[in-house]
Amino acid sequence: MLSKIFLLKRKNSHDLNRFDIYSYPEDIVGKGNKDIVSKIIYGHDHGSLIEPCGESINKLDRFNVINNSSNPFEISSPIPQIIGDQNIYTICINSEMLIGLVFEKEDNPFDYKEIFEDLLNELLNTEKSCSFDDEMEIENFLITLFIDIKRYGDEILEKVSETSFRPAGLFTKVFLFGIDEVGKSSLTRRLKTGQFNDNFFTPSKRFNIEYIQREDGLLSIWDMPGQALFRKKWLIGLQESNVIVYMIDIANQLRFEESKKEFWDIITRNGIKDTPLLILGNKVDLINNFNHDKKEPLERTEKEITEFFEFDKLANRKWEFLFSSVKTSYNLEKLINSIFALINLNNN
Repeated sequence: MLSKIFLLKRKNSHDLNRFDIYSYPEDIVGKGNKDIVSKIIYGHDHGSLIEPCGESINKLDRFNVINNSSNPFEISSPIPQIIGDQNIYTICINSEMLIGLVFEKEDNPFDYKEIFEDLLNELLNTEKSCSFDDEMEIENFLITLFIDIKRYGDEILEKVSETSFRPAGLFTKVFLFGIDEVGKSSLTRRLKTGQFNDNFFTPSKRFNIEYIQREDGLLSIWDMPGQALFRKKWLIGLQESNVIVYMIDIANQLRFEESKKEFWDIITRNGIKDTPLLILGNKVDLINNFNHDKKEPLERTEKEITEFFEFDKLANRKWEFLFSSVKTSYNLEKLINSIFALINLNNN
């Protein structure tokens, strides 16, 4: 299973020992492991990336000047490395940068050789999606590559083993999104570990995937960060979802308009109109006089929310609205059951 992706890029052709380091979703340089970068570089090609490639870069620069056009990216064959407890697979690009994947120890990197090479060639030489001159471009490029390779591992390589040990062989990709501070990461953490931290207020800034095994099958929850800066990246993770889950903080009406806009911007996209939808009205425990045994106040609140968000326009698709409280675990079991029920309805 892919756990991290990173990019090592030389700062300039005259300083061959210093690299800019980009990694996602976690840093590859940790405490007590400061020399990991040099080990990766020398492990890839015994130092040829650092010293002899200066001449290669000069040749590339001269070629670009002569042709007055961007040179296609030259992509080397990937090389496996074991450094400490890290299972790493690296590719050299134009003799000036390394792109690497970090897998779990039991994974075989060679299973990813073809998809790694094909995706890099498609993103760099066909779509020209990154010039490597802008940090935001690099970040978007790494996230895109990470998601595509992780999807390949989850949905292609694991499919045979899934059907052999998972009940009913059901693998469900759940795309969880919503604006920031509605409780998405707290929900994922609660479902995964059963724990809730009342003091965990820091909004997530990283895309996250968690796997939850249930009797009905395996849930792969794709938890997307909700800050405005990251919302344009929601579409990257949305592809091939089995269920879409949209979360609203029903106790914060000041952000209803913002939440409504983001919801309809995504839900009207082509290609997902047949994907089942579950809408979560979270933080119901913060509503005054909340009592889950009394149906009338909840029904009234649901009607008000439905009218404001115009959920009645969700015609010709399978969808459901559900109140929840991650803090008190209210309706969390029902949430899981609803996901599988929507999937079964969609398959019939």
